[in-house]
Amino acid sequence: MDSALIRKMQKAKQYAQEPERFKFLALEVEIQGNNSVHHVKYERGQWHCDCAFFRSRGRCSHTMAVEYLLDGMLGGA
Repeated sequence: MDSALIRKMQKAKQYAQEPERFKFLALEVEIQGNNSVHHVKYERGQWHCDCAFFRSRGRCSHTMAVEYLLDGMLGGA
């Protein structure tokens, strides 16, 4: 492996250890629920899920699970 690539790998590891550097602007996730697969999206500060609970309440266990997983890395979430 060449030295330039090694330096890039080291820099990537450093960045990954500093989550404050990151702000997710858009994200799409497939999550396996208890009954079926659901699609969760985050765009422009807003969550969306294809489940019926989200459509009626604007929030659901699927969107909250992704929020917990990312723990504060989403701008404005």
